[in-house]
Amino acid sequence: MPWPESTALLAPLVLWFEEHRRAMPWRHTDLSILHPDPYAVLVSELMLQQTQVATVIPYFQRWMAEFPNLSALAGASDDVVHKAWEGLGYYRRARHLHASAKHIDQQGWPADFESLMQLPGLGPYTAAAMASIAFQWPEPALDGNAFRVLARLLGLEGDPKLQAKTLRPWLRPALEKHGPSRITQGLMELGATLCAPTPNCWRCPLADTCEALRLNATNRIPPVIQRRRPKETEMWLVAIEAEGHWLLREPAEKGLLAGLWTWPRVETAALVRETIAAESALPYTSITLRAWPGWTQIYTHRRESVSPLHLKIMKRFEAPEGCRWIAGTAVDALAFGKRDRRLMELLKGPGSAPLQGPDPLQIIGLIRGDAGRAR
Repeated sequence: MPWPESTALLAPLVLWFEEHRRAMPWRHTDLSILHPDPYAVLVSELMLQQTQVATVIPYFQRWMAEFPNLSALAGASDDVVHKAWEGLGYYRRARHLHASAKHIDQQGWPADFESLMQLPGLGPYTAAAMASIAFQWPEPALDGNAFRVLARLLGLEGDPKLQAKTLRPWLRPALEKHGPSRITQGLMELGATLCAPTPNCWRCPLADTCEALRLNATNRIPPVIQRRRPKETEMWLVAIEAEGHWLLREPAEKGLLAGLWTWPRVETAALVRETIAAESALPYTSITLRAWPGWTQIYTHRRESVSPLHLKIMKRFEAPEGCRWIAGTAVDALAFGKRDRRLMELLKGPGSAPLQGPDPLQIIGLIRGDAGRAR
């Protein structure tokens, strides 16, 4: 490992961070001591997974107002927790945070890094961030920002994540010398502000010893990793109303939208592929239909072309498996993802009949599961 010693190389970061660090509601002012509220660090670290600081701050503040300590969160119901997380996305994080709170509330905070790693949702990075920021344990936390800073500083070719096992022991002496919380947050801060994908090298405290800058290679170090092309789906997102109730899909236990209520959906391809027996549509000859302009909902590995639809029928039918009729007065209290919350907001305003809308009887039949009866 022919790299310069980390303690000296990262020394200029200490003063820079003390002078330029951003104020954050979970960040303690004195980085030389244990954090007074490790629960706040846990909440912030899980919220910050794949989410920008500016987006997280208002959610963090509302969360801490509703669940000010571990016991408050541990005693909350799943629905209340998901409702508080609503709109932040990646809801698996909320379930992990809830489970961790229950565990810690019963057994206390882990006494070592290995035990910390056992908490739900705490992978190597998040556990190390908790260790260094909350408990001042010299565990190197390498997120995307830290990897970018170190790749440029050391002139690492290729994906720096592949060198994580070597970078961690190299970084540990700097944490021990300058303080785990200070160096960990300093690297994150530098990567988020100055050593961004397009860097401001002239303001960087590490510019004098940056190998990528010396080689004029900051544009290619680290390399941009090509993401897999997301799967594309076209769908009708359908709100069915009858007798003052709405048909909703119950929260799934696993998957992207686990823990959230969703509207029934019908893929456009199914409308072409499936036919519905005529007798199955007989009870629904009186249907009011509304629609709105669609949108594209983007997830990490999926893009959905969403067409929102409202069908109002006279009587409720038996809810299909995995669905439930919910009274209109109770719907607002449920937790929805951004896609499904958007349709709920549209329902409060006027819509119009779609110019080339689907057959509403076919939509209802597919949601009920009637397609097989037509064969």
